[in-house]
Amino acid sequence: MKITVVGAGAVGASCAEYIAIKNFASEVVLLDIKEGFAEGKAMDLMQTATLNGFDTKITGVTNDYRATAGSDICVITSGIPRKPGMTREELIGINAGIVQNVSAALIEQSPETILVVVSNPMDTMTYLAHKVTGLPKNRIIGMGGALDSARFKYRLAEALDAPSSDIDGMVIGGHSDTGMIPLTRLATRSSVPVSEFLSTERLDEVREATKVGGATLTKLLGTSAWYAPGAAVSTLVQSIACDQKKMMPCSALLSGEYGLDDICIGVPVILGRNGIEKIVELDLDEKERTHLAESAEGVRKTNDLLA
Repeated sequence: MKITVVGAGAVGASCAEYIAIKNFASEVVLLDIKEGFAEGKAMDLMQTATLNGFDTKITGVTNDYRATAGSDICVITSGIPRKPGMTREELIGINAGIVQNVSAALIEQSPETILVVVSNPMDTMTYLAHKVTGLPKNRIIGMGGALDSARFKYRLAEALDAPSSDIDGMVIGGHSDTGMIPLTRLATRSSVPVSEFLSTERLDEVREATKVGGATLTKLLGTSAWYAPGAAVSTLVQSIACDQKKMMPCSALLSGEYGLDDICIGVPVILGRNGIEKIVELDLDEKERTHLAESAEGVRKTNDLLA
């Protein structure tokens, strides 16, 4: 099993590290445009192999997509964050160009690969990857919901003063502060609804803390987070590589599901060797459906900036 990660920054390197430590891949190729950067990250990570007990080979390359040939799964983390004074249009324009070029280069070398998109704005970049590659809808997946759900479960465990292993919960909708929909109604502690333990007010606090989870970390760190995003990607990739058929929310291209069409947005899917093997339609209540429609409208507005 060969996996490529494009972008050797904090998220990409963390993703490569977690994949290697889980020891399900024979090789991880780390690619970056900065001369020597991916090579250095790969060497540093390989020097942990005997310490962390993994046999995965990590190879770093500078902008040489030939090294990615034959990759089963390709992860795109490359792109730039929004900077002070930069408009949303400028951010999307730059990252759209990067994602478009990277996707084409990866497909040229690995025409049967499955693409996992991490670059922001993630739902829009996933939609763009569909449009520019023409790959079947099951083979392009946006990573967002898996991370948002992990942050939701962290906040629930915190509120309940419970171990994280007791908690199950899911976030659907767009991967943005305003688009996320933490499904508190369906969240459980060891199969018991969390509403049995937490007040409506406390659940509202959990919901809001989840929605600004990324912004909270950016404020504290001065940059975007990387440990949890890298771990989320590795979990998604492992479910595909090992045909685990795990259910997790991902940005998927919808064709009528949830009453939505021609849009990539976070919904629960089954992930196996073919990528997205099934889109799971939850029985949402009226309020949740309204929130999903509103989230979709926000994603469409961002998509319109691609034109």
